[in-house]
Amino acid sequence: MIGGIEAGGTKFVCAVANQELEIVERIAIPTTTPAETLAEVFTFFDRFPLTALGVGSFGPIGVRKGQENYGHILATPKPGWTNFDFLGALKRRYDIPIAWTTDVNAAAFGELTQGAASGNQSCIYLTVGTGIGGGIVVDQQVFEGVSHPEMGHIFVKRHPKDTYEGTCPYHQDCLEGLASGPSLEARTGIRGENLPENHPVWELQTYYLAQALVAYTLIINPEKIVLGGGVMNQPHLLPKIHQQFVELMNGYVTIEKVEEYIVKWGMPDESGLIGSLLLAKQKLPSC
Repeated sequence: MIGGIEAGGTKFVCAVANQELEIVERIAIPTTTPAETLAEVFTFFDRFPLTALGVGSFGPIGVRKGQENYGHILATPKPGWTNFDFLGALKRRYDIPIAWTTDVNAAAFGELTQGAASGNQSCIYLTVGTGIGGGIVVDQQVFEGVSHPEMGHIFVKRHPKDTYEGTCPYHQDCLEGLASGPSLEARTGIRGENLPENHPVWELQTYYLAQALVAYTLIINPEKIVLGGGVMNQPHLLPKIHQQFVELMNGYVTIEKVEEYIVKWGMPDESGLIGSLLLAKQKLPSC
């Protein structure tokens, strides 16, 4: 049996699957304190003969092996989790191989392997919801450097009509500060899912997201960009992003079919969990 954890700031989704990635059992656990949350995680996994575990965690996290903070959750507003040795706690409980990365990297791997980017060697996955985060897979390998990608915190050109200061507590008007779900509600007083299609705020949203996708394309040039998260549940948003992307790119890089290059996630709300299980499977000796 292999296990997967999609560890979010709101909830942990844990699952156990066979080697064919057929999920045997799963559970959702509220994210409270590390002690309380992991107690429930251990109660769930202790019932199964695990041979490997994959973890996609909310971050930022330490991903550089050999560094003191490897396996730790770093600076986070989630009470009690800052500098918590998450991976160490799992290893002390389970003497098995454990894959460790961010939740969005796991989601990117899931989408490349079984989702909207399947059949390719590289992709970017960007989630647009309460925050904005991104994961990268290159040559079918999760990309990490000294740290992991922080794609939601790049700076974008402000729209001429936008006077909103931004929601990011670190940078104020970075991409996350200007285009995450809370920024939509802060500008309008209306939750994003209740905003009408013709609301002018979507012009701002499209402008910022398309700018980011142009930047990612110029730097990484992946085969697919996959967009997920609650904000992307607006069906009118993706075509607007396509149009704005083409306008901003202005022919510098040729994307023959932008609607096939920038796509919505293929496994809504499942990408991170499936990716974690797939990463766990890679840890098995036969894989």
